Amino acid sequence: MNPTPSRERICLLTGGGYPYRRDALGGWCRTLVEGLHRFRFELLTVTDRELPSAPAYPLPFNVGSARTVALGSDVVRPGRRRTSPPGRASTPDEDEAAALLCRGLLDDDGLLDSEGPAGSQFADGLRSLVEFAGGPDPFGGVPLTEALIEAWRLRQASRGPDTPPLPRLSVRDARTAAMLLRHAMRALAVELPEVELVHCVGGTTPLLAALAGRWRSGVPLLLTEARTPVPRQRPAEDRLSAAVRTVLRRFRSSVARAGYAEAELIAPLSTYHHGWALEHGARPARLVQVPAGVDPRDYPGAVELSAAPTVVWAGSGGPDSGLAVVLEAFSDVAGAIPGTVLHLVGVTAAHEEHCAEQIERTGLGRAVRLHPLPADPRDRYAAGQVVAHVPGPADPPYRLVEAMMSGRAVVGVDIGPAAETLGDTGILVPPNDPAELAIAIVDLLRDPARRRLLGDAARQRALSHFTVDRVVRVYGALYTDLAAPPPAPAFELALAVAAPRTTTPATVRWLTRED
Repeated sequence: MNPTPSRERICLLTGGGYPYRRDALGGWCRTLVEGLHRFRFELLTVTDRELPSAPAYPLPFNVGSARTVALGSDVVRPGRRRTSPPGRASTPDEDEAAALLCRGLLDDDGLLDSEGPAGSQFADGLRSLVEFAGGPDPFGGVPLTEALIEAWRLRQASRGPDTPPLPRLSVRDARTAAMLLRHAMRALAVELPEVELVHCVGGTTPLLAALAGRWRSGVPLLLTEARTPVPRQRPAEDRLSAAVRTVLRRFRSSVARAGYAEAELIAPLSTYHHGWALEHGARPARLVQVPAGVDPRDYPGAVELSAAPTVVWAGSGGPDSGLAVVLEAFSDVAGAIPGTVLHLVGVTAAHEEHCAEQIERTGLGRAVRLHPLPADPRDRYAAGQVVAHVPGPADPPYRLVEAMMSGRAVVGVDIGPAAETLGDTGILVPPNDPAELAIAIVDLLRDPARRRLLGDAARQRALSHFTVDRVVRVYGALYTDLAAPPPAPAFELALAVAAPRTTTPATVRWLTRED
């Protein structure tokens, strides 16, 4: 191993994972950084929640810096200070930027009068707002409330007979939505390190910071699509009005579209994520699908440790983690097979209380065990005979791949990329159907031979398609293509018979056989 990283510097930009959280996405980022030791990484986390002050993972030698920016604090760029007092009148440029952003936010069907494709107004408005991103209140003078009300009126007046109306937007709703948008857009003020490439790993918040950095400096952007941005709604948003939730949903969708338009390359984790990106404006030539991968040495496929019936579910235990469906199904499982134990693995400290409350409602507290995320990956699924894979609505498939690599029989809910990842090596049940989930789990608990057959098949599929060495090799090629200096000029030979040409991007050269 070469102990000296190359001069190509990569900013790995995330929204709260590596190196501060030992979750699935954080583990994936760690694998990437440690596997690509020839690159120098500058780690940047942009989040709207509190993170531990110390990293959860030791930082390898090729990490130059690790910085966290919380949006609740002052994220002003160095050297930029607003001199205008709060409550000042907006400038014409701010008025225009707010109007473009809000009109584009609602004009995803192209109903308003605009130049270019629908959604371009939003990107233009967002790009203009980057110029105002300084000071403790970067967008305090931008009239977002008034712009939202006007854009809402135009959208309602311009809709066709087959287009459903937007929910009613009150002045209070507009003010609430404007406040939330201002908070989210504080990410535009985050200063990115000087690098040759920004690798943004999903999420609206880090993508906003990545877009601002690209518009300021022109640095290339590689986007890993790990989560679908629109369906994901935080539980705290349930108390908001329908109009405010609509604004937030469309804002996330519009930011994703802007990211797809600006990124040099987009690396979706699955065919499901690939299709999502295409539906939201990504160009096919910019998509390079790179499936999730884990290290087989971390998940060696141990034999079942206990003869007693046991089920494992891996997740944070939060309100949007799939926990409610698991517990409802487990009530039926425990009724059908008394003595069955459910292990909840990976429950975070922030969600322990919520998790305990949900368990208490089932009346099966003695049959449920809470576990934090084990330091040794071998222990994550070893306690279970069957793995219940019930992800949150936008979770990436890392946990499913880990369970498969562990050689455990999996009963999964058919959400997102679960079907294409699991294939025919497990059992899939419809979403939001705890009864079907319970039936499938009970059947496997009663059939040890079938459990072993499915577990072995799942591990073989994971070894064939979802190993980390492939992920590292592909991203190494993508980094080299995007971050390295252009190659020296070369001559192309004129052939008597024209060579076949394809429209696939040059960055997929890793697909060719290596002799």
